Amino acid sequence: QVQLVESGGGLVQAGGSLRLSCAASGRTFSSVAMGWFRQAPGKEREFVAAISWSGSSTYYADSVKGRFTISRDNAKNTVYLQMNSLKPEDTAVYYCAARLYVPGIATTSAQYDRWGQGTQVTVAS
Repeated sequence: QVQLVESGGGLVQAGGSLRLSCAASGRTFSSVAMGWFRQAPGKEREFVAAISWSGSSTYYADSVKGRFTISRDNAKNTVYLQMNSLKPEDTAVYYCAARLYVPGIATTSAQYDRWGQGTQVTVAS
């Protein structure tokens, strides 16, 4: 089993940066694809970014492409989301997720099997 714990959220001014971390427990972490999603108040959870088990493949939502970078360190059982040039519309609770049973990255929440508790990101204008 994989347990996920996010950290690194907070309050930042527009144009600023934050780096989110997702620490995973469990020996299967290095063999699973990971994703980041976010959910703003009153909105559905949306895909942000995903990374393959090796880190060789990544995929981004159009809204964050060029500003966010997903990466992973399998030796540390951690996946990261570097967020630059933040905008007020990036304000949301950010969740990391693991795809445990099917290889390859995915962009819908239904394709992920394990979720963290989320970390709040607030971007002030």
